[in-house]
Amino acid sequence: MIPAILLLALPCAARPFGDSVPLVMLPPSVVKDPTPANAFVPFNSDYPGTQLPVHTLHATKFMTVTITVQAQPTQLQLPASPPPTKPFMATYFPDWTANEFPPEKIDFARFTWIDFGKYFSGAVSSDSNRREFVNNIVAMYHKFNLDGIDIDWEYPGVQGAGNNQVSSTDSARFLTFLQLLRAQLPESAKLTAATQVTPFAGPDGTPMRDVSAFAQVLDWILIMNYDIWGASATPGPNAPLRDSCHNSTQPDASASASIAAWSAAGMPPNQITLGLPAYGYVQTSNARRLIQRRQVRKRMGKLRLKRDDNGGRGGVRIKAEGDGDDSDSGQVQFNQLVQGGALKLSPSGFVGAGGFKRMWDVCSSTPYLISENANQVIAYDDPQSLGMKAAFARGAGLRGVNMFDVHGDTDDWALTDAIREGLGL
Repeated sequence: MIPAILLLALPCAARPFGDSVPLVMLPPSVVKDPTPANAFVPFNSDYPGTQLPVHTLHATKFMTVTITVQAQPTQLQLPASPPPTKPFMATYFPDWTANEFPPEKIDFARFTWIDFGKYFSGAVSSDSNRREFVNNIVAMYHKFNLDGIDIDWEYPGVQGAGNNQVSSTDSARFLTFLQLLRAQLPESAKLTAATQVTPFAGPDGTPMRDVSAFAQVLDWILIMNYDIWGASATPGPNAPLRDSCHNSTQPDASASASIAAWSAAGMPPNQITLGLPAYGYVQTSNARRLIQRRQVRKRMGKLRLKRDDNGGRGGVRIKAEGDGDDSDSGQVQFNQLVQGGALKLSPSGFVGAGGFKRMWDVCSSTPYLISENANQVIAYDDPQSLGMKAAFARGAGLRGVNMFDVHGDTDDWALTDAIREGLGL
């Protein structure tokens, strides 16, 4: 039977871009490690799976699956509706529970409630609140036979969601809360946390220099290296691998920089998973490259913008996801770019189509699409860029990667297979 983990989740944040060059294969500079990262964790953000029926997932491709269940709790209360229980898993994952799939193929599945982030600060602000909150979590853990808890308070000490409570003591009280929760959970329970790209904020609002105490109570963290820029008329990369041009206005916001920062602060690499997006952002814009705020140093040379040779000249226009038919800016899944005709598969990989030109941002190691006809720019990730990030995670000795979320992949698992290849799986 597949284990289950409770996940309390909160939305993520944003930041800027680089210069543009023709599409080229740029393998990451990583230390060669013969041991592959040991976890590939995709999210499936619906219950029981109207976006991507969970029974279509393949146990041989993933170690862990996170299924999100949305609710609107207040203060210390958890949702009244129960998470999916293990009989649910047998129903929706029949192939995963069959004898032909050995248990070591699956670590656990996590179950998520969204939108609690506004109340985290208050929930851990006093000893009585922390104890009540912990007691509620532990009671639910036992009631529904879960296997762990994941806390997604991504912004303790800083404003992240726009309306969350903030205190200069958030991170210190968060640690006390985690220590109490760890002590109340069974020793076998997993306790994890999703984080922003920099370590938790200290009393002065700047990243903490020492998070080793968190490493002692958490099994691992998930660095959410996406939503770095979002939809903007001056578009930037959604999930940069690195700041190769050394001209980003947010040099801390990349996979490379975030791993370095968390590791330097005392979080061991084997307790870090790297978040990888299956989506990007479409925006109405006449920009022809991903924007940087500082001039690239002359020694980098002049980077010329060229059209992908396979780009089409049609009239395709991509709509943002979830914002109605009139939305031209917002989030878009990778498979929507394919289904909508902005990308097509060629012998060399996915290339621009329908009037979109596929470009490569050498500064962030991510692709983007531009359409002069539609006046749109789409910053996204594809098999090439995600494979590079997975290879980077493997070389850095991380625990693994987490894809958010799996319903953005193609029917033939183009993103998943590229990530697995990068991990050496």
